[in-house]
Amino acid sequence: MKLATYKDGSRDGQLVVVSRDLTQAHYATAIANTLQQALDDWSFIAPQLEDLAVALNQGRARHAFAFDAAMCMAPLPRAFQWADGSAYLNHVELVRRARQAVVPEQFYTDPLMYQGGSDDFIGPRDAIVVADEAYGIDFESEIAVVTGDVAMGVTAEEALESVRLVMLANDVSLRHLIPDELAKGFGFVNGKPSTGFSPVAVTLDELGDMWQGGRLHGVLQSTWNGRKVGLCDTGPEMTFHFGELIAHLAKTRRVRAGSVVGSGTVSNQDWAKGYSCIAEKRCIETIENGQPTTAFMKHGDTIRIEMKGRDGHSVFGAIDQAVVSGQGAEPETADD
Repeated sequence: MKLATYKDGSRDGQLVVVSRDLTQAHYATAIANTLQQALDDWSFIAPQLEDLAVALNQGRARHAFAFDAAMCMAPLPRAFQWADGSAYLNHVELVRRARQAVVPEQFYTDPLMYQGGSDDFIGPRDAIVVADEAYGIDFESEIAVVTGDVAMGVTAEEALESVRLVMLANDVSLRHLIPDELAKGFGFVNGKPSTGFSPVAVTLDELGDMWQGGRLHGVLQSTWNGRKVGLCDTGPEMTFHFGELIAHLAKTRRVRAGSVVGSGTVSNQDWAKGYSCIAEKRCIETIENGQPTTAFMKHGDTIRIEMKGRDGHSVFGAIDQAVVSGQGAEPETADD
């Protein structure tokens, strides 16, 4: 089934079930008000949501309405945590090669991961608000999963059992802020603004053979200012599968239902497939020509991230965002 969260003026929105072809939707209010509520009691609530999804797909849902991605918040508008890995080692290798550095051997056995802000995710049509173009605005096209509860110290195979939903992510990066933060030796904060997500999150059974061995197998399309710049395979070159990423996160602590784990920038060794972030394109230019020539995003730029199934239809709906100037809206103060 496919699940989304509709805007209703509150922080957490309203859970809706979406048809397989992304044309129809139905409020899930009689079952669960929010996606987090469903995740907290998944074994009881998920079968009820699935029944509604079946009725919706068969045209039997009495109060269905036309699905509108512009009405969507992130599937989880705020989450207990957002942990983003760097599972595509080709991306790491390119970055290191561009600055004539060697990838440490440990990187091939122990996943890289950072913990980002999860209190204010943005929806698939929400603007990317950045005060200054000089920050070095970059998109990052990624895959993400939503977990159930995960015990501390699980194996990678056990961790895979916790995956509840899969979605796309735009892990926005401010490249010119990150180096100074990393130089402090304590990670980055300002270099990672709010992350955007696809209109719908999808259960594993809905993905069929696109989901194999903890990896999503498909072509992730990145379209920058109307020009397709990335057609990257998400499956074969993912060094660490999601079970390994989740197990890494849970090595010394429990992970609670509603946690979001990202794959990191999808990257392929075949440069002809394009890129899933501008930084990688700039690394390739540096390797080939000695210096980068592609500029980072400007105010007014747009980025579209989407994956289509074997039937040619969008699987998750598209992230379709514009970069705008400003400081952002005032935070909401009520949960009604």
